[in-house]
Amino acid sequence: MKSKDYTEIYVHIPFCARKCDYCDFVSFSGCKDKFDAYFAALKDQIEKTSETVGKLPIVSCFFGGGTPSVPDASYITGVLSLLKEKFDFMPDAEISIEVNPNSANLSKLTEYRKAGFNRLSIGLQSANNNELKALSRLHTFEEFLLTFNNAKKAGFENINIDLMSAIPLQTIDSYKETLNKVLLLKPTHISSYSLILEEGTPFYEKYKDAPPVGEDEDREMYYLTKEMLKNAGYNRYEISNYAKEGYECKHNLGYWRRVPYLGFGIAAASLYKNTRFQMHSDLDRFINKDYSSDTIILAKKDSMEEFMFLGLRCTDGVSKEEFFKEFDIDLNEYYKDEIAKLKEQELLKEEGDRLFLTDKGLDVANYCMSEFIK
Repeated sequence: MKSKDYTEIYVHIPFCARKCDYCDFVSFSGCKDKFDAYFAALKDQIEKTSETVGKLPIVSCFFGGGTPSVPDASYITGVLSLLKEKFDFMPDAEISIEVNPNSANLSKLTEYRKAGFNRLSIGLQSANNNELKALSRLHTFEEFLLTFNNAKKAGFENINIDLMSAIPLQTIDSYKETLNKVLLLKPTHISSYSLILEEGTPFYEKYKDAPPVGEDEDREMYYLTKEMLKNAGYNRYEISNYAKEGYECKHNLGYWRRVPYLGFGIAAASLYKNTRFQMHSDLDRFINKDYSSDTIILAKKDSMEEFMFLGLRCTDGVSKEEFFKEFDIDLNEYYKDEIAKLKEQELLKEEGDRLFLTDKGLDVANYCMSEFIK
């Protein structure tokens, strides 16, 4: 089955125990009185969409947020049950859920596993409690360890741990200690992102003139991540993602390879039949069953640019054959000047059917990818 013959699903759960000061995702705290109405609307949206698109084959499903582990597990398992009823989940479909340590106890994790979730993503960010407090996280490292061990007890084998670098109070040594503590746990997957100061967040206002960690230290943390995770047997398959062999995140790989996906819930995006949809982010409108979205029909040029700048995020890059199959255009000819320029700068390599960024190119990936936007 080719990658474009199946579909992915994303479900947005916009509720949090408390919104972190660095977060610009669409999420809300203190809205327990709206759980029933939101999940009723979510199920209604799923049913209406399935009537339109039919029983599509599903290769991956991801519940993100917000914090999906904040509502009772029955809300989440009820949505997954409906999705399985309305769509054709592949036998090996990857079904993921994001959780935070302060809201995912053994009982919830066990219910998730029984319902069919087979991949867990735990938001740790740091193993240093002072740094966690500075990030306005509600958990400690000790509580994270309990959650990680409970996930194992519940039957989860595929577990991702989210980490963050260049955060307040962090030093090279403290970040190295976080990496060491996480590597001792031997998770199957690690995501490590540098803090981005997003406009409209408390962190942006606080640090926009003087980031909490200097640029040189930030880069040193980036290189430290690459070195330590490689030495521990993790394959860097995307700019910020590392996995043990066979545990790369199918869902995220689908995004980067432009596999069609359906998004459910407020602010959720979709890519279906070469059209992008972006759901509005108004909680009350959604509860009142207004599922309107902004729609962009992608021109061929837009799709080719996406193919390149999304695909080059991955360390195995893009396939010239796939490019030709999709667009009936020779990639080397269409991007002749861009490829020559990046090769000359030792930022891009070509081996057989594939074009990919070198290690040096991945270090300046944004610059490289921007070259393919004409």
